[in-house]
Amino acid sequence: MLMQVIKLPSNVPKRIRFGYPWNLKRSRFMSEHFILQPGQLSLVSIKQILDEELSCVLAEHAFELIRASHQTVKKVIDEKKTVYGINTGFGSLANQTISSDCLKELQRNIVLSHACGTGKLLPDSVVALILLLKINNLSQGYSGVRLELINALIALFNHKVYPCIPSKGSVGASGDLVPLAHLSLPLLGEGEVRHQGQVISAEEGLKLAGLKPLELEAKEGLALLNGLQVSTALALSALFISETLFETAIISGSLSVDAASGSDVPFDDRIHQIRGHQAQISAASMYRNLLAGSQIRESHRHCNRVQDPYSLRCQPQ
Repeated sequence: MLMQVIKLPSNVPKRIRFGYPWNLKRSRFMSEHFILQPGQLSLVSIKQILDEELSCVLAEHAFELIRASHQTVKKVIDEKKTVYGINTGFGSLANQTISSDCLKELQRNIVLSHACGTGKLLPDSVVALILLLKINNLSQGYSGVRLELINALIALFNHKVYPCIPSKGSVGASGDLVPLAHLSLPLLGEGEVRHQGQVISAEEGLKLAGLKPLELEAKEGLALLNGLQVSTALALSALFISETLFETAIISGSLSVDAASGSDVPFDDRIHQIRGHQAQISAASMYRNLLAGSQIRESHRHCNRVQDPYSLRCQPQ
């Protein structure tokens, strides 16, 4: 799981939080699988996939898109056209044409040469998110990779075989090249992975996922390394942690009101509707629902206190 999520009581309204709906229905899920519609991965579905440890299955309509994209790359090679990243060098070597019999070696070498990260390993929760984002990216059918490559990434994700990715090395310019190279290494049978908290060889990890080392074809190494899935995963991880902290703050704030024999009147919806801030309105609603039915509140509903301390009254703001 990405984190331990604090579940709000059932009487808390599942309203819009941070700008997106929180009450996603499970109609898009089949048993313990999530049908991945390429390019339609929402924040809500990402969070549910990780929190509920769902396996991913690629929607069938994506197969033809992926195959057609790969055929485009093959056509470039067959027609002996010169296209960057397919049959040329990279960066300053863009004008260097690569012969057809060296294309696979070129793609393997770009992965190996960029796998030079340092620092502590990224946590499994972040690596799982990186895998999910990379699968979503490649499965849209714009990258020219084989379906076999995407299925291998899905197998790693579903079997919780997480590539060891050092936390240092990316500049996030043309992409998270270094960490994504480490993400790609195990596909080649190189590097190490983590499974159930243990670091093991990539070869052993591939066996656990029912895979064998892949030989990358034209453009596949470049497609694996280009992208900002690592930066995005780190940002999303911070967002999800913030959401958990937000929910925790609401619960602890409600307990504080009750413990201090406070009133729920400051959370009246009419007050917060005047302000017009959706998040404040939502927060006030959560406080009302958490405090609803409190025996402590009922014991002092009619007392001589004029108002509660400001630190209790202002919480929705």
